[in-house]
Order: sequence, then structure tokens, then C-alpha cells
Amino acid sequence: MQTRETLEKIMRFYRNSSVFGITLLFFIISAAGSVGAGPIILGQSCAMSGPSRNIGLETRAGLLAAFSKYNHEGGFHGRPIRLLSLDDGYEPDRAVKNARHLIDNKRVFLLIGGAGTPTARAVMPIAKHHHIPFFAPLTGAEFLRNLPVRQVVNLRASYNQEMEELAAYLIGQQKFSRIACFYQNDFFGIGGLEGLEKALRRRGVKLTAKGSYERNTVAVMGAVQDIFKAEPEAVVMIGDYSACAEFIKLGKNKYGGKNGSLFCCLSSVGAENLRDALGSYGENVIVSQVVPLPGDLSVPLVREYVQAMKKYQRHAPISFTTLEGYMTGKLFVEILARVEGELTREKFIQTILKTGSFDLGGVIVQYGENDNQGLDEVFLTVIYPEIKKLPAAGQP
Repeated sequence: MQTRETLEKIMRFYRNSSVFGITLLFFIISAAGSVGAGPIILGQSCAMSGPSRNIGLETRAGLLAAFSKYNHEGGFHGRPIRLLSLDDGYEPDRAVKNARHLIDNKRVFLLIGGAGTPTARAVMPIAKHHHIPFFAPLTGAEFLRNLPVRQVVNLRASYNQEMEELAAYLIGQQKFSRIACFYQNDFFGIGGLEGLEKALRRRGVKLTAKGSYERNTVAVMGAVQDIFKAEPEAVVMIGDYSACAEFIKLGKNKYGGKNGSLFCCLSSVGAENLRDALGSYGENVIVSQVVPLPGDLSVPLVREYVQAMKKYQRHAPISFTTLEGYMTGKLFVEILARVEGELTREKFIQTILKTGSFDLGGVIVQYGENDNQGLDEVFLTVIYPEIKKLPAAGQP
């Protein structure tokens, strides 16, 4: 695993490219807007600055590794894939401007790899209006599920599925009954809170306490006080890694030392970023996951990913987030390879529906007319002293 210092070097490199008054990150860009000729241009709006920047940077790095490998192997009938990435700072208004610029001015084939629920909620209607596929945003938000594939193509399992896994562990295995929730005070956090409450109710448990913070801040002390006065056995956290790390540190320092409550985060937090931010405070911290362990070389997909990252994105970390970015890119090229004749957006969507199942290398992604989510597996990991998979219920 590479360090946060390495990511800072990447960020300094990325900041040097600025066009149109926006931080513009690109692999190689062509002005050609035609779907039928020249490079295939894909657009991405994600956080590459601010507290959530590592999630966006790592998603992009994984995408670029996948596309670089595909381009090196010949591309789509000789046509390379180019990724145009714009920084939205995890702010919906900026994401909307980016999406409009990518669609109206850059004529991208589709929008891919957006990171975050608030930004996805703002951008999805724009993509729908322009009949642009909204491909594999890094969010498990429920509003993106159960939609036609031609509107949204999801890769990862949903946040509700992650909440079910966490609730099953906390109540079924740990026998906890005092469970609290720390959440981001926006559509992302409130949606996650509702998913958690539903999962708890199904098991006859009510939420013990809750506390929130504002997006792109680490002002969490009020939430720490509101939650820990209820003496929870576990706190389920719905937020970015910076805010979650601050909450955990304050909670452990002020309430019960380092070995008190169990802290549980969703996959979107970025397990490696959270681990690096916490250090030894990462003890008793669990993160749910929706893609394979990035170090599990028994999975052919993971072996391919590690090799591609070392070759094409060697300064980026081996992480769950770069792996998800790589899987998103690989899924795109696997679909592309099956398109017959001239490439159009309609043919691309029809290829997904016609093929249905895609093998990414020991990981099967499956879609249908009424199923726009490719993966369903969720598992739990601890992050300290190293990231390891927790045994599933019933396993030793």
C-alpha cells in the first residue's frame, strides 16, 4: 500500500493542468465530438480537491489504468479511449457545471465514474435529459437502483445492502442493541440513515442516538457529544474519510479511551484512506466492502489490476477505490468489445441488455431489463493493524 504522501505528489501533478477555469485532468483529449470516428471520449466529474479528493483521484487512476491497457492492446478497432476528468470538489453545483460542459462542449460518449451521492443526484437528470448513459457512479444510493439500464448502469452493491450486512453483524453476531448513527447532513447521509433504521427495525432494534455534520467539513464535535452521551456499543458512520476519522479520534479520546465502541463505515469511505488517517485509532473500526480485496491475487481480475496499476499508474495506491475504478473501466471495455458495427450509445446499451453477464476475471457482473446493478456481494473488513476480511456469519 502506498502512503498519503504519495497521493499528495499525484495531486500536485494533477493541479498543474487547468483549462476553462476548472481543474482539468486528462489523459489525452481530442476535440472530436463524433461518436462514429476518432477517439472515444468519456467524461468524469469527481472530487479532486477538498476533503474527499482521494476518492476521486483514486477512482480516476483505476479508470486510466484500465483504459491504458485497452488502448495498448489496440482499442476499439484502432480507436483509443480518452478520459476527460473535471474537479467538482464533491459539490453538486460544480458537478452540474462539469456535466453540462462535458456533454455540450466536449460531446462525451457517456459520463463515467462520478464519485459521490450528492453529485450523482445532481448530474443524473442532466444525463437522462440528453440521453447520455450514466455509467457506474461510485455510490450505492438507492435512488439510482431499479431504473432502466439506459438511464443508469450501476456496478457496485447498494448502500442498503451494506447496511443489511452491518446490521446482521452487529445484532446477529455481536448481539449489540445500542447502535447509533453518525451521518453527513445531505441526501447521502440521510439516505444512509434511513437504510440503517430499516435494517435495524427488521431485527427489532431501534436507533439509540444520531448526530450529523455538514459536507466538506470536519466539524463533528456536536455529533460526538450527541451520540456518546447515549453510550452506544456501535456507531454506524455515513460520511467521508476525513470527517469519520475526526469523529473516531474525538470519540475515542473523550469517551472510553481507544477500546470503547465499535465504529462501522460504508465502502465509500475508502478503507485505506481511513486507515491512514487513523493510525492506531483504527482499532475496532470496520468497513463494509463491495469489490474484492485488492491484495487477493487468487482472483484473476485482481492480478490483472495490480499489473496494470504498476505499469500505467504506478504512483497511485493499490486500494479498494482504485480497484473499483479499474473494474468500472474494464466493464466499459468488455461491453465495448461486444458492440457490433458502428458504435452508438443505443448499441452500447443494447449490448449490455443482450449480453447480460460479463466476466471481469473471476468476478461476474450481471444485468437485466429490470436490474441495473451488476454486483450484489458485500463483506466486512477490519482496517487495523492491516485490512483483513471478517468471516461471514457461520464461518470460523
